[in-house]
Amino acid sequence: MNLIKSTGTFGFYTIISRLLGYIRDILIAIFLGTGLLADAFFVAFRIPNTFRRLFSEGTFNAAFVPSYTSEMNKGKKSANDFANNIFNLLFLGLLILTIVVQIFMPGFVSIIAPGFVDDLEKMDLAISLTRITFPFLLFISLASFFSAILNSHNKFAAASAAPILLNVILIIVLLFSKALGDELVYHLSYGVSLAGFLQLIFLYYFVKRFFSFKFKFKLASDEKVKFFFRKLLPSIFSSGVTQINILVGTIIASFQASAVSYLYYADRIYQINLAIAGIAIGVVILPQLSRFIDTKNEEKISFIQNKALELSLFLSIPATIALMIGSEQIISALFGYGNFNKESVNNSSLSLFYFALGLPAFALIKVFSSFFFANHNTKIPFYISLISVLLNILISIYYFNKIGFIIIPIATSISSWFNAVVLFIYLKNNNLFYFQNNFFLNFFKIIFASILMGLFFNFLLNFFENQLSFYYSFKSIYLILSVLFALFFYIFICYFIKAFKISDIKLNY
Repeated sequence: MNLIKSTGTFGFYTIISRLLGYIRDILIAIFLGTGLLADAFFVAFRIPNTFRRLFSEGTFNAAFVPSYTSEMNKGKKSANDFANNIFNLLFLGLLILTIVVQIFMPGFVSIIAPGFVDDLEKMDLAISLTRITFPFLLFISLASFFSAILNSHNKFAAASAAPILLNVILIIVLLFSKALGDELVYHLSYGVSLAGFLQLIFLYYFVKRFFSFKFKFKLASDEKVKFFFRKLLPSIFSSGVTQINILVGTIIASFQASAVSYLYYADRIYQINLAIAGIAIGVVILPQLSRFIDTKNEEKISFIQNKALELSLFLSIPATIALMIGSEQIISALFGYGNFNKESVNNSSLSLFYFALGLPAFALIKVFSSFFFANHNTKIPFYISLISVLLNILISIYYFNKIGFIIIPIATSISSWFNAVVLFIYLKNNNLFYFQNNFFLNFFKIIFASILMGLFFNFLLNFFENQLSFYYSFKSIYLILSVLFALFFYIFICYFIKAFKISDIKLNY
């Protein structure tokens, strides 16, 4: 496996998906803004989308890939039987969950958006929309199961390309928005569930080469299956802690008008980098790392861990600096149109600034957690993540009445740094990770290059100040130019000081 090429493949399709997601979100910002309809739709979309991230962005992999890899070493039949048992139990559990939530949807929405309770119109709309979008959870979770099988065979393209379908469908719906009128949010919600079903069909086309499933009315639950499900729940919580923190933030933000929307738009921006710097790397290294741990190849284990950590920092640190420097211009250029007014830009950019402070931590959590998961250890990340979420809740609730919604990204970043640091300390103290000789030199080179890039990016934003103003029609073009210039400048500096080497692209791990 080639870490950079595999991460590049995963990252390429993920970026395509995120760019289409940006087009989707800018259309939503234009036609829905940050009012009642937007808040209700984002709550309805947040739930299945959070589960999508929880399952598809490496969380299901965390429990499944190490176990499935072990079964693959025993033979194809053993791996297929194990996967079949998991599939049938997963399908049955998700089907029951979907039916139960549909029945008790009013209570469910009251829990996830308690701030809507006093606004009957918003509450009724959120209930209706969530009923429509919730089947997405069933489809996308099963699709994630297929993705995990493909990833176990080092096939990352189809799994990372599947989310593109969701954005394409929602964009098509939004392009017909004028004809749909007030029914737009309902059609968007139907589009979400349809996209989940299509992703499931799409991935099955690719996975059938490696896996042939059979529905069984007699569900098998041997010791291997029980061990998997004992790992699954902790892994969902620990690997998806960033998404859980954001979901907690959404619940608290629902008590302040338009706050859910401010956080949503800020979240969309930094997630683009997180998808590559954390999620892609974590997903890509897990199968190979699991194999080397099985064979106790300590040299390869250390090599992969150090390269994964180095690559994560190489991608996340400059992004953090750029997002902090240009948060207002970025939000304005990407979303500041139509119903998305100046106040919306100011509040969303403030959220983005504080989310950006936690971006390296969000990425490190994904990478460090993969080190645990490859060792079949999901309990320790679970306990650390649980404390992190509790810390996030305490900070958010205590300061919410004093400073409002902005405490949510602040609390999310603080709790995430706590999580990342404690994970690292545990890894070091238990000899599950150690630094190689050249790591710190490369790390300081990355810091140096990132600072120079930040200074250059700040110069570009000042140079294009008039073109990036809120009222300028083509501001997004100048933002894209500024970002591209800064990116090429960063890569050039890294290449010049040898923080990045062409030979790294050719390395196989």
